[in-house]
Amino acid sequence: MYQEEKTFTLRFSLEASFPDEYEDEEDNKTWAREWEAHIKPQMLKLVFESLRQHPGWTSHIRNRGASPTDEIEIVLARDFSKPLPFSI
Repeated sequence: MYQEEKTFTLRFSLEASFPDEYEDEEDNKTWAREWEAHIKPQMLKLVFESLRQHPGWTSHIRNRGASPTDEIEIVLARDFSKPLPFSI
């Protein structure tokens, strides 16, 4: 089967600023844990809910060996090798 691919990157860079007197690890990276535990899962849920609204396309997460805390790849696929369903 012949297959074509295109890549689109949406990158999130997380930043936290602290006062000059801040000592490293004072907050135990609470801001990063908030991203991992709350923001990222909610964002991924909304992305997949949106993708499911497009008939003919399927989506899934693909792991290419990177840690899911650093990278999540979402594959959006359309299979043109199967016949379209008959409709009246």
